[in-house]
Amino acid sequence: MDSTRREVEHYEVLVLGSGEAGKYIAWNTASSGKKTALIERRYIGGSCPNIACLPSKNVIHSAKVARLATEAAAYGLHPAEPGVDMQVVRDRKRAMVTGLVQMHKDRFAQSGTELILGEGRFVAPRTIEVTLADGGARVLTAGQVVISTGSRASIDPIPGLAEAKPLTHVEALELGVVPEHLLILGGGYVGLEFAQAMRRFGSRVTVVERTARVLDREDKEVSEALMRIFIDEGIELVTEAQVKEVRGRSGEQVTLHLERDGRPADLTGTHLLVATGRTPNTDGIGLEKAGVALTPRGYVQVNERLETTGAGVFAVGDCAGSPHFTHIAFDDFRVVRDTMAGRSRVTTGRLVPFCLFVDPELARVGLNETEAKRKGIPYRLVKLPMKAVLRTRTTGEAEGFLKALISGEDDSILGFTALGASAGEMMAPVQLAMSAGLPYTALRDSIFTHPTFAEGLVYLFSVAPVHIP
Repeated sequence: MDSTRREVEHYEVLVLGSGEAGKYIAWNTASSGKKTALIERRYIGGSCPNIACLPSKNVIHSAKVARLATEAAAYGLHPAEPGVDMQVVRDRKRAMVTGLVQMHKDRFAQSGTELILGEGRFVAPRTIEVTLADGGARVLTAGQVVISTGSRASIDPIPGLAEAKPLTHVEALELGVVPEHLLILGGGYVGLEFAQAMRRFGSRVTVVERTARVLDREDKEVSEALMRIFIDEGIELVTEAQVKEVRGRSGEQVTLHLERDGRPADLTGTHLLVATGRTPNTDGIGLEKAGVALTPRGYVQVNERLETTGAGVFAVGDCAGSPHFTHIAFDDFRVVRDTMAGRSRVTTGRLVPFCLFVDPELARVGLNETEAKRKGIPYRLVKLPMKAVLRTRTTGEAEGFLKALISGEDDSILGFTALGASAGEMMAPVQLAMSAGLPYTALRDSIFTHPTFAEGLVYLFSVAPVHIP
C-alpha cells in the first residue's frame, strides 16, 4: 500500500492500541481538548476486559462457587444437581465482556476520542498507516504518538508444540466443555490460576514446570505452601521437567515427551494449555521507520519517562517492558500524562504489588526474604498464621499465613506477603503505609473493624521485635 499517495490526516495525539495505558492517555488528552485518535485492531479496551484479567477472574469466581457447592453440606445445604455446565460459565463471562466493551465505546465517545478500528503500522516518524477493518486505509500523523500494543502468550519452539494447536489463556476462557485431562505448561500466574479453576470444574489437571517449584521467585515456604494446597485439591505437579517434544492435538489427545533427572517420561492428556511467558507485540508495526529502537528481548526501549528513541513517541504497558500488570499500565498512563504536561513523574522506584488469584490468594508488595538476603538488607521478620485472624474462623478459610519484613535500621516496612483469604485486599493498607513512609507501628496501633481480614494486620505487626537503635 503506497502511503505517499494518500492524504495525511493530522492529529495532536495518536495512540496505537487500546490497552489500559493507551486508552487512558487517549481519554485524557481528548477530554482536555486535544485532537486525539486511537487505533485498535481487535479488542476494544485492550486485553484486560476482553481476554485477560477480568474474564479470567470471572471464570475463577465461577470455579470457587463450584468448589463451595461441593462443600454445601457443611453449611447445611443440599444442592440437587452436581456437575458444572461450562457453557453457562462461558456465557456468564461473555455477558460481562459485552458490557465492558460497551462501557469502553461509551467512554471513547464521551471523551471525544476518535476510535479507529483497523491495523496500524508506522510508515514514517510519528506517522501511522491504518488498514481499516471495514476496508480502505488512512494515513495519520501527530505531534505525539503513544505505542500501547501489549503482549501475547509465548509459544516456545518445542518440536510439535505449535502443531498441537495448544490453548493459550484466550482459548481456555472460551471452553464450552470441561477438559477430561488438562495438561498445563508453566507454573506461573496464568498456569496456576487456570489449574485450580479447571480442577474445580471437574478436570484432571497436571501442571508441568521446568524449575524445582512453582513461583520459584517467591520465598521457598510460600511456594511450597501453595504446592501443598494444590496437591490437596488433586492437582498433579510435575516439576524439574523439560518438554522435549509434543505429539497429538489439543482437544483430542496430546502427549508430552519429557525429561526429568536425565530420564525420559511421557504425559498424555486431552487438552494442552501453554502458559510459559509473554511476547511483546512489537514486530511488524514498522518501528524502524519511526526511529524507535527495541531492547534485545524485543520490547520498546524507553527511559524513565517512557519516552522512546523516536522523537515525540512514547511506549507504555507490556510492549515497553513494564511489569505485566494492568495496575502498572495505569501508572504508565500517569507517567506519560504528567510528562506531556511538563510535570515530573518517572517509573523508577515505584512499588509493584501483585496478587495471584488462586484460592487462597497470594499477594506481595516490596521485598521478600529471598531478595532481602541476596541484597544484604537487614530486616526483622514478623509472621502470623491466618487462623489467628479471627474472621477466618467465621468463613472456614484459615489456610495460609501473613509475613512482613521490617527494616533492621528503622521501623519502615520493607515488604509484605500474604497467602490467605482476601490477601489482595489486606495488602492495600500495607502498601499505602509503605508508599507514605509510615512506620509499621501505624498499622499496629490502628483500630480496624472487628471481625475483618484487615484486622489481622494489627495482630501481625503487634508481634514485631522492638527496634533498638
